[in-house]
Amino acid sequence: MFGVVFPNRSFPMDISTFSQIDTFHWVLDMNTFVGEAYDQVREVCIFLLNSFTLPPDKALAVYIQSPGSPFLFCGAVTLARPSAVLSLPWPDPGGQMQLTADAAPLSAKIGVSVEDLATLPSLDVAAERRIERLALKVGENLFNFMQSFCGVDGSKLVVPMDILDRWFKKFQERAKRDPEYLKGFVL
Repeated sequence: MFGVVFPNRSFPMDISTFSQIDTFHWVLDMNTFVGEAYDQVREVCIFLLNSFTLPPDKALAVYIQSPGSPFLFCGAVTLARPSAVLSLPWPDPGGQMQLTADAAPLSAKIGVSVEDLATLPSLDVAAERRIERLALKVGENLFNFMQSFCGVDGSKLVVPMDILDRWFKKFQERAKRDPEYLKGFVL
């Protein structure tokens, strides 16, 4: 059906490594794989095996879950995209970590499920994160530029009316002069 590889951490593992929850859901307990260092595992490569036929309107979705946190979507594979290397942005653990000393510790998990392709977020999660990072960096650049020109009027910041035009012109000129400038915003 499917296999996974954790780059620089594992050999290929097939579905038998996962616990099957039901017909369409599997879970890998990260405690059995890496123990408490689950957050050091930053990527997973998931791939469809040749013998598996996934309907064209379905996908194998990959989720991660830190102890005590809800599952977080990371990406998916489809017949059109039969393999993918996905980032694992582990959320901070949440909730109640362990109630009693004799309770089994909560563990991090990787979940895989067959889902309708139309219901999933964009499969290019990495590109969305790069765009988000770019927007935050550009916003930070604008804020820093505006701060250098602002004054204070009571509890309000006052900036010149043409501040956005001046910033945008400076931003464009720098991008034209230095092609590497914008690349620094994406990293």
